[in-house]
Amino acid sequence: MSGTARPTPPATDSPGLVRLALTLRELRGRTGLSLAALAARTTYSKSSWERYLNARALPPRSAVRALCRLAGEPEGRCLTLREIAESEWAGHASGTPAGAGTRVPAPRAGPGPARPAAPAQPESPTSPTSPTSPTGRSPAAPPIRPSPAPPLSPGSPLSPPVADRQAGHRGVAVLAVLASLCAVVSCAVVIALLLLPRAGKGASAPSSQAATGPLCRGEGCEGKSPMRQHCASSPDTLASRHLSTGAWMELRHSTVCGTSWARMWGTDVGDRLEMTAGAEGRPAREARVRDRADADTYVYTLMTVSGRGTVVRACYRPVGGGPRECAEGRVR
Repeated sequence: MSGTARPTPPATDSPGLVRLALTLRELRGRTGLSLAALAARTTYSKSSWERYLNARALPPRSAVRALCRLAGEPEGRCLTLREIAESEWAGHASGTPAGAGTRVPAPRAGPGPARPAAPAQPESPTSPTSPTSPTGRSPAAPPIRPSPAPPLSPGSPLSPPVADRQAGHRGVAVLAVLASLCAVVSCAVVIALLLLPRAGKGASAPSSQAATGPLCRGEGCEGKSPMRQHCASSPDTLASRHLSTGAWMELRHSTVCGTSWARMWGTDVGDRLEMTAGAEGRPAREARVRDRADADTYVYTLMTVSGRGTVVRACYRPVGGGPRECAEGRVR
């Protein structure tokens, strides 16, 4: 990892996106991967990861899942944070900032039928003829009383029978709209009830954890990668050791898969790690740091089957030919 300072969260009005970016940044720090190494192990470029980790873009669900797998982190919490960020992001993309109200214009008179202009009233002898009063202030406008509407003749366009028919048409239109809304709400309720799990049958929607659970168990995991088989989701740490070269190594065990493995990080190209489990004659599992990208992240051995009480042992061999350093732990 480089010694440059971590960038501060950008100024954004989407707190959900910032919270997701900080969580993903923490996971990336746990893996020890640089941006280039992260891009090499996923289908997303270095520039894409830089945008995701700095809250300048919403990462896809597959990107969140990929980083969770690399960090050995269950993906449920991170996917929940992404859904929150996605809902806020959709609100900003619509062009209406969160919390911004809609400006409502001042009320105006409705269209209505045009009324004849009121006849001009003769000026009162006491009314001022100048725009300002002797005090220099504009006098208050006198209240305007609406002129009474002329009586409607039987043959006029808005005679009472026609007006009643128009009012009836408007009432029918309102009833039709209300009926349509009721039908839509009823359909939504029925669909929601049909999608809910039926009581007593134990049916439930598969969780994201089940969808990405272990791909093997027991003997089926022997000699396979703990990361690719999803056995490194939430393992137990049997032993951990800080080595004289500055590197670290750990012994890990998955109760769900029934297997153990070892991993190392902070290493140099050429370092090796060897792990054995029990005395059943199972082959030793070895891992080697092949290149600079490996040295920037975790390097894992393949898995070996181990049950309760099995003693797991791992030994680290530095590339320079230094002393071998070992650690062991017992499966609980």
